[in-house]
Amino acid sequence: MTVAWTLGRRGRGAAFRLAAFLGLAVAATASSAGEPLDLTLDEAIARSLEKSEGIVIERAGRDAAVAAMDGAHGAYDPLLGVSAGYGRSVAPVNSSFSGAPEGEPAPTNEQLDGAASLSQLLRTGGEVTVRTASSRAETNGAFGLLSPAYGSQVGLEFRQPLLRDRSVDAARLTLRVSAADRDRAVASLRREVRDTVAAVEAAYWRLRAVHRVVEVGEETVRLAEEQLEQTRLRIESGVAPEAEISQPLAELERRRGDLLAAHEAVSRAESTLKFLILGDDEGDLWSRPVTLRDEAEVTPEGVDVVAEMERALATRAELDAAEAIVERRRAEAAFAADRTRPSLDLVLSYDRYGLTGSQNPVASSIPGLEGEVPPEFEGGWGSSFGALADGDFDDRRIALELGLPIGNRTARANVEIARAAERQAAADLTRFRKVIRTEVLDATATLETARGRIEAARAAREAAEVQLSSERDRYDAGLSTNFLVLTRQNDLAGARLSEIEALTDYLTARAELARATGSLLAKHGIEVEEG
Repeated sequence: MTVAWTLGRRGRGAAFRLAAFLGLAVAATASSAGEPLDLTLDEAIARSLEKSEGIVIERAGRDAAVAAMDGAHGAYDPLLGVSAGYGRSVAPVNSSFSGAPEGEPAPTNEQLDGAASLSQLLRTGGEVTVRTASSRAETNGAFGLLSPAYGSQVGLEFRQPLLRDRSVDAARLTLRVSAADRDRAVASLRREVRDTVAAVEAAYWRLRAVHRVVEVGEETVRLAEEQLEQTRLRIESGVAPEAEISQPLAELERRRGDLLAAHEAVSRAESTLKFLILGDDEGDLWSRPVTLRDEAEVTPEGVDVVAEMERALATRAELDAAEAIVERRRAEAAFAADRTRPSLDLVLSYDRYGLTGSQNPVASSIPGLEGEVPPEFEGGWGSSFGALADGDFDDRRIALELGLPIGNRTARANVEIARAAERQAAADLTRFRKVIRTEVLDATATLETARGRIEAARAAREAAEVQLSSERDRYDAGLSTNFLVLTRQNDLAGARLSEIEALTDYLTARAELARATGSLLAKHGIEVEEG
């Protein structure tokens, strides 16, 4: 921990002490702006989850990915097509039998028509279309039997790919890609939440540590003041020379400088925590001091490295994101390979027709041809649609349509590109697994080291307390000096700082191991919705 190193370097000189005292006064004024912000670790984490801009960004990305996946299913929404039109035609006819009225170069034809269709894409890559059409036509040509004539049609067509688009088509590719992107976005959100929680936990225990450093600094200042007072009494009683006052006085000033530096470290640690848990709209809280309710007390426990590694490989968000990328690349490679196949479609269709109308008043009778309107053709628009039910006029069709690409170099090149991307994604996944294994091993080693340091630091602190007590007794008996007493005090302060550092390092290492194994969110009871 860098606090102990910082405290050992600061507090040199009267100029520094004056500046530090002014800084402390300013900090005290700022701290008095409101009541302290009192927090437990869970409260700090809850605030960070609400205020973190990174989480807001990742959550928006997840919501967009979920919407994209829902949109991809829209390919299977039925498609309704409707058309209507009017046409008038006077086209010249290169024939003596144009049928045009006398004195006109061509007959006039007018038509009002409408059509509707409903298409549905199938999960097999096929498509079903239901269609209907109706028209009303008039002509002044002599060869038109009916005018007006009412036509109608209703039909069904089924088209099913047998080669290309049979196993995968553009719609199914989009579905697989959007699902992979959704999984990756959810994993990215989980990673951001996890990293935010880890950062808050580290900042929380860091602030707790520097608070304790301040307590140690205040204790060392108090001890230096007591030693200075005892030295003054010894000088006044004639037991010690006046020059003896210089050493405890200098030590006191040095310790006061270190204490001011510790207060600065608290301010910086508070700023780090506030950055993680406060929003820009909470201006009144930014100037308040932070107090912590959770104590840094732990019971060190052993770690099952194999179990922790298996847990990490099963739960880490980075692996989920990498696997989602592999799935996307696999889908793209399958689609690219499918593009190299010839297209072979089975087409089935069935249509019925109806035609009715009225005798064309200008129709001419041609010898050998029927000139009268058959009874089944007489009627209006309703009769035309009624004729569809009779089924007298229909059209049945079954066909195979083959499309054979010649060369198809673009498709074959796209296959190689897609497969290369798939291999890269698979290699990335393998690399992530190795990185995670390494992170778990490193975190475990760090935690084990920190656990051992706690016991060593506690023993060193207890020994330093005994040594200081013994040195004080020797000093009171006139058998020791200021130098030795102050040295023992500094040894005890260093031992306390080392214990604080070891304890904080253990808490940080424990949180890092939970992050590395992917169990940090479960540890705090946090669940990330998939959207």
